[in-house]
Amino acid sequence: MISDRLLIEFDKALRTLFAPSPTNRPVPGSHEPEAALSEQERAHAGALMRINHVGEVCAQALYQGQALTCHDPDLQHALEKAANEETEHLAWTERRLVELGGRTSLLNPVWYLGALAIGMAAGKLGDPWSLGFLAETERQVEAHLDHHLSELPIQDTRSRAIVAQMRLDEISHAETAVRLGARELPAAVIMAMKLASRTMTRTAYYV
Repeated sequence: MISDRLLIEFDKALRTLFAPSPTNRPVPGSHEPEAALSEQERAHAGALMRINHVGEVCAQALYQGQALTCHDPDLQHALEKAANEETEHLAWTERRLVELGGRTSLLNPVWYLGALAIGMAAGKLGDPWSLGFLAETERQVEAHLDHHLSELPIQDTRSRAIVAQMRLDEISHAETAVRLGARELPAAVIMAMKLASRTMTRTAYYV
C-alpha cells in the first residue's frame, strides 16, 4: 500500500538524520593507530569528514528519491544496493567525526530534503536520465574525495583509509549506472551540479 511505503520511506529519513548508521563491513583504517595531529590538522580533518558525511546524507536522499520514482525492479534493486553501501559510508564518516572531536552538519535536514527533491525529479525524467544523473553525481563525488585525499594530513591514516574505500565504492556505483543505461547529461546540467556541490561543500566545512 502507498501509505505503508510512505511510512517506510519516512522511517528511512529519520534513521539517516537522527540514528547511528549500521555497517556490515569493518570500518576502513580502524586497525590503524590514532595519528598525532596538531589542533589545526585535527580541525581541518574533521571539517573534511563533515563534508563527506553531508555527501552521504545527500546520497541517501538521492537514492531514496530515485527509487521512489523508479518502476524497473532491476534498477530499483541496484539503487537499493548502492544506498546500502552509502549507509556504510555514513556510519564510517560519523564514527571518524566523533574520533576527531568534530560534529555533523547542523544543516543535515536541509541537505536531505533538497537532495530528496532532486532525486525524485531526476527519477521522473525516466530511468536513462536518472541513471545519468547518478553516474555524474558519483563522478563528482570521486573528484571531491580525490581532493580530500590530497588535503588530509598524511599521518591521518584512519581518515585516509575511509576516504580511499569510499572513493572505490563511488567509482563502482558510477560504473553500475553506466552499465544499466545511463544517458550522458548536458554540459549545462553538469555545470549546475558542480556549482551546487561547491556551495554545499563550502558551507558544510563550517556549519
